[in-house]
Amino acid sequence: AQRKLPPAFVIVFALAADPTTLSIVLGVPLVIIGTAIRLYASGFIMKNAELAQHGPYALVRHPLYTGNILVLVGFAIASWQWWALPVAIAFFWFWYPTAIEYEDRKLHRLFGTAWEEWSRVTPALVPSFKNASRASEGEWSLRKSFGKNGEAAVAAYIVICILLVMRPVL
Repeated sequence: AQRKLPPAFVIVFALAADPTTLSIVLGVPLVIIGTAIRLYASGFIMKNAELAQHGPYALVRHPLYTGNILVLVGFAIASWQWWALPVAIAFFWFWYPTAIEYEDRKLHRLFGTAWEEWSRVTPALVPSFKNASRASEGEWSLRKSFGKNGEAAVAAYIVICILLVMRPVL
């Protein structure tokens, strides 16, 4: 159920949208940046088999969540509903700490000392550039991003929602 909440919020924001040109200009770029971060980050994942520490994972432990947050904030702004941003913030406040804790415990259990060392120098959500040299290391794979991690479906879903938000302006 928890995994379905962010997409549900996006669709609610998109369907309830009463956008202005300004809200589109402010919100949609955040959605695009968040989606790009997700696509990029998922191309480094070997889920439960290898600890991703390169690319965006050198800057932040949970770049997929960082991307989700940008997407959700972008839709909240683009929707131009007074309640959308407070709802998004409340969601972040209550959902992400639990999700991050769960993910960190799982990664620690799977990767032990390697995870401890990496997590000590890599923040959870807000990028740090202390490890910027490792950001250019590693190998990104379109196949991993689209095939193994389902980002093609996520990207298509987001594009459809952008079109829903923009329908009154178009």
